[in-house]
Amino acid sequence: MKLKACCRIERNDKEVLQLGTIDIIIPVYKPEKSFFTLIERLENQTVPVNRILLLNTEQKYFERLIYGTSFLEKYRNVYVRHLSRLEFNHGGTRKKGVQKSDAPVFVMMTQDAIPEDEHMLEHLVKPLEDGKVAASYARQLAAEDSSEIERYMRLFNYPEQSRVKSKADLSSLGIKTYFCSNVCAAYNRKIYEELGGFIKHTIFNEDMIYAAAAIQAGYLIVYAAEAKVIHSHNYTFSQQFRRNFDLGVSQADHPEVFAGISSEGEGVQMLKDISAHLWKSGKKRMIPKLYIEGACRYAGYTLGKHYKGLSQKMVLKCTMNKTYWEQTGRIRSSEGIDATKGYGKSEDEG
Repeated sequence: MKLKACCRIERNDKEVLQLGTIDIIIPVYKPEKSFFTLIERLENQTVPVNRILLLNTEQKYFERLIYGTSFLEKYRNVYVRHLSRLEFNHGGTRKKGVQKSDAPVFVMMTQDAIPEDEHMLEHLVKPLEDGKVAASYARQLAAEDSSEIERYMRLFNYPEQSRVKSKADLSSLGIKTYFCSNVCAAYNRKIYEELGGFIKHTIFNEDMIYAAAAIQAGYLIVYAAEAKVIHSHNYTFSQQFRRNFDLGVSQADHPEVFAGISSEGEGVQMLKDISAHLWKSGKKRMIPKLYIEGACRYAGYTLGKHYKGLSQKMVLKCTMNKTYWEQTGRIRSSEGIDATKGYGKSEDEG
């Protein structure tokens, strides 16, 4: 039985958000059959979903998936906006998606994150009842086909215990204070609008950049461990390198967020913990692979942080997101616009 989409009006004299309707926004690119499972599970949550807004890159791939099905007829609350490959941007596309919604709470997801159960959304949005919570993000569980390394890595980054994070945690948590993942995260629209929303142009980390702004403004970020999605990757060494190159680029472009807060220590601790786990669980033969992966991640990250000293040709060899650099080139050719700060306002925005 579905719950009514409303919440308590007051609690201990704190500002409390009435959740009301909830929209879900999902960037989509070359969706596979598992996408149908995602939509079906979202439609059967204990908290009702108002609209599911799909921001699909390249119409032909989406139409190829749904051809011969009754997808759009079955899910009447699903709306699709098609865009070209050159239009997609991790920050800008999501920002446009939010503009298509007027719900007081919206949820960002990725197409490969599958709710573990029908209570996922209920647990995810509950922290936002506290009007000081800017965003809450879900726990990510490894898929059945994940390697032991990936499985334990998910546990390291997404533990069983929930946590409320504030500016006071910077001294103890460091960079993890700002961590928030748009793989599955719910946002308080009022705070989102106040802070200006997601950055328009970024290669990566639009969620952390926003979370950092929220933390610095005195708001809270919540890790909601009871809200669970199945989401993991079995990246090759090359993919690990490229993904972390883009991570390094993101950090280099946003010193206002990442300068002075090291993330290398967190990576070293993760390697130590996973190595100890593999040793104790009788899977010692996987330890060399773990350290090769770690070396690839570190090499990519380090190069990414110093990408400004690389040639454009080398950057394009290292990145996972070539389209971003095409967009950046076009933006930098427009006089007076800093690509790391966004496109600037359009005529429609005033």
